[in-house]
Amino acid sequence: MTRRTKKVGSSGTYGARYGVKIRNLIADIKKQKISVYNCPTCNYASMKRISTGIWECRHCGAKIAGGAYTPTTKVSKAEIKSEKEEDVGGEEKDE
Repeated sequence: MTRRTKKVGSSGTYGARYGVKIRNLIADIKKQKISVYNCPTCNYASMKRISTGIWECRHCGAKIAGGAYTPTTKVSKAEIKSEKEEDVGGEEKDE
């Protein structure tokens, strides 16, 4: 048999229901949830999702709290970026 869910992936179980846009969003979320991420402590690609918002590194055993589907959220990325800008800005003002 041929592979029937090549385009839609795991959201192919919904068939023709719910609309294309929603099924594509679900497929993207499931891909993010299942994929492996880099650990912030050991920098290995071994960070996996245990449950909603809890991520564990299979290499070093570190556990972090993150987003529901990814270890980092948009808000946390913005905070890290603003902290780096403040650090750089603070050094320039002292000189």
